Amino acid sequence: MTDPIRATADELSRRLTAREVSSVELTQAYVDRIGAVDEEIHAFLHVDTEGALATARDVDARRAAGEELHPLAGVPVAVKDVITTKGVPTTAGSRILEGWVPPYDATVTRRLKAAGLPILGKTNMDEFAMGSSTEHSGYGPTRNPWDTGRIPGGSGGGSAAAVAAFEAPLAVGTDTGGSIRQPGAMTGTVGVKPTYGGVSRYGLIALASSLDQAGPVTRSVLDAALLHEVIAGHDHCDSTSIDSPVPPVVEAARRADVGGLRIGVVRELGGEGFHPDVSARFDESLALLEGAGAEIVEVSCPSFVHALAAYYLILPSEASSNLARFDAMRYGLRVGPDGVDAPSAEQVMAASRDAGFGDEVKRRIILGTYALSSGYYDAYYGSAQKVRTLIAQDFVAAFESVDVLASPTSPTTAFLFGDKLDDPLSMYAQDVATIPANLAGIPGLSLPSGLAADGLPTGFQLLAPALADDRLYNAGAALERLLEEQWGGTILDRAPELEVAP
Repeated sequence: MTDPIRATADELSRRLTAREVSSVELTQAYVDRIGAVDEEIHAFLHVDTEGALATARDVDARRAAGEELHPLAGVPVAVKDVITTKGVPTTAGSRILEGWVPPYDATVTRRLKAAGLPILGKTNMDEFAMGSSTEHSGYGPTRNPWDTGRIPGGSGGGSAAAVAAFEAPLAVGTDTGGSIRQPGAMTGTVGVKPTYGGVSRYGLIALASSLDQAGPVTRSVLDAALLHEVIAGHDHCDSTSIDSPVPPVVEAARRADVGGLRIGVVRELGGEGFHPDVSARFDESLALLEGAGAEIVEVSCPSFVHALAAYYLILPSEASSNLARFDAMRYGLRVGPDGVDAPSAEQVMAASRDAGFGDEVKRRIILGTYALSSGYYDAYYGSAQKVRTLIAQDFVAAFESVDVLASPTSPTTAFLFGDKLDDPLSMYAQDVATIPANLAGIPGLSLPSGLAADGLPTGFQLLAPALADDRLYNAGAALERLLEEQWGGTILDRAPELEVAP
């Protein structure tokens, strides 16, 4: 029998239903695992042992009483620290929110609790989700379980590392420009960005409101579908929430049949700048899909070459507006300026923001404020929004001839700590393949495609039209099955063992 902490969430669900294991036993096993390895990985900022075990005890009691429960009831989950959790610290990875305990739950949190998933704790992240490496966390970086000298991706490196290090079977992340999918590629996990508006943003600490989207981080495509089904759905608390049925993602993941599926390979999301091993694993995955009956065609989306530039005008502009609320007046860090006996509100605000925000956050606030300023709005922010429209039109045109689009998830494997900190543009380029989906609001999925010569995971990205999330799960589960047949197991079976603390 598979070690419970290494089992998929789907398998754990079956074991719980069959009473082979209790939720308390399972939750305690993950708490113990966190205690054994997280000092090295630093995936968690806060572990809520008491709260998780209380939920587990409640689920066990309800199951013993014969109550009908959600299939994932009793399966633990980790939550990115940008998602509010009532009574549990939520910092968005920033010192400016150190010690803040929300008085309410995000809709995602509320739905997890309603389904009976014990919440293990809050995972580390780049401050306010600004970064591609989790090096910009105000509380120190998360390390990649495959090689602890390397980054796990970002901004949601904590969620991805927790799942890859077997500290949680499921996690929830957020994706503004690739922050679920890129860490998935770096850690050998599955990451999904649902259609924009498919999962409520209520209670997510906003970075860029028109781009942010919560989604699942898991060890299998089916697990991602199961978690997606829990957190998705219309929410009247979110004005951008889509009032339509959740796509049949679980059914699609179980179907896993690409016979007759038309897969478009995006010419602009590959080639120069992509590591040869990343490209090789991508091409091998395409060959497997073609052998299973899919039709592979090349498509062009010419506006994608401008996506990175447009994104890094739109995101900082929205961030500069959203982060204005952290003014030291209502909540969060408050410090006074040195040498001022009776400082004004403006002086306290300036001193608090200087002390509480990290360099990357300051950089993007300055850039966004400039792009929105009088005389520059049309030239920068306005022009970027026009490019965004062109990118959405490219997607519409591409999906007229194919069912899904495919590309490598990230141009490289996980890089060493410090490699890109002094070169922000190089760091930003890590999201070149993931950003277009956020700009257009369409869903994207990343799954492991193999290992590079350095032994690190590579990622395969699938994109689908808005509200066609089920296409991703069908194609992704089919590729996952083909790869596991080839490997003789999952990608994480090939990960090095972590040193366990005594």
